[in-house]
Amino acid sequence: MRQWRRLLAVLVIGTLVACGSGSGDDKDTLVVYGAPHGELLSTMVEKFTQQTGIKVKVRPGADSELANQIVQEGKASRADVFMTENSPAMGLVDAKGLFARVDDATVAQVPAGFVPSNHNWVGYAARSTVLVHNAKALPDDQLPASLMDLAQPAWQNRVGIAPSGADFQAIVSAVLALKGTAATEQWLAGLKRNAKIYTNNIAILKAVDTGEVPAGISYHYYWYKDRAAGGTGSANAELKFFGKADPGAFLSVSGAGVLASSPKKAQAQKFLAFITSKAGQQVLADSKAMEYPIADGVANPALKPMAELDPPAVDPAKLNGPEVIRLMQQAGLL
Repeated sequence: MRQWRRLLAVLVIGTLVACGSGSGDDKDTLVVYGAPHGELLSTMVEKFTQQTGIKVKVRPGADSELANQIVQEGKASRADVFMTENSPAMGLVDAKGLFARVDDATVAQVPAGFVPSNHNWVGYAARSTVLVHNAKALPDDQLPASLMDLAQPAWQNRVGIAPSGADFQAIVSAVLALKGTAATEQWLAGLKRNAKIYTNNIAILKAVDTGEVPAGISYHYYWYKDRAAGGTGSANAELKFFGKADPGAFLSVSGAGVLASSPKKAQAQKFLAFITSKAGQQVLADSKAMEYPIADGVANPALKPMAELDPPAVDPAKLNGPEVIRLMQQAGLL
């Protein structure tokens, strides 16, 4: 993800250019804060502009960085749209009352599990939590039944996590929503004792593949992207999809919302309508991102079918990012 952000920082493709918050903005150009999915966003923007004639500029950055910037800027923010890779950052902005309600027609395009109950933003992509494991060191019959099992003593030094990343923090937010504070505290304390710490999910995949650690908590698409590129970093690694509504089957939602302060709400609403439409979702399905489209009838055939994932029901609006940070700091993981 860091490599994608560096790319986006210098990328100029047609109507997509990176811009800082301090630069002048064309009154006819939408400003999007957020740079998820690398080249996927540039393709979505290109298709959107072709369809509508509306130009788009992107201010790239990490989820939490941009969410905090929008909160600090408040009504003075230059952002018209905020996009994230994981939903807790959307919740941070939403909690400050900075989003406009999404048009009903757009909400109707999004399955219920991928839109918060207040309809202040929408999902446009999903990532499944998985356990990536070394098939030789940890065969299927030795895998944990639940993500929560990884806090048990048997997993000491046998699982990798990337606690500083937004991906892992989103997974913790699901554990908190599903299991409550006490269980989450116990789980995090167990991971503090058991886990080997890595900088990101790519490092976890590499460590699992080389046998440095038998298993790691990750999202599905890192493994799928490596396999699609030849499998040099995943030849010995396999995925366990927990299913059974386990916290380990959590589907993280990538979100987008229109800023209430935007003077271009109509154009911004059109952008959300496009990225959640079948045309926009097909861009995701056809891309190398290997993430799940959420629109009905659109799928990437290379992925395990979404209908087989059996994730837990989690209202994205209930994912408490600030509380997750507090609990992880309390556990010594941040």
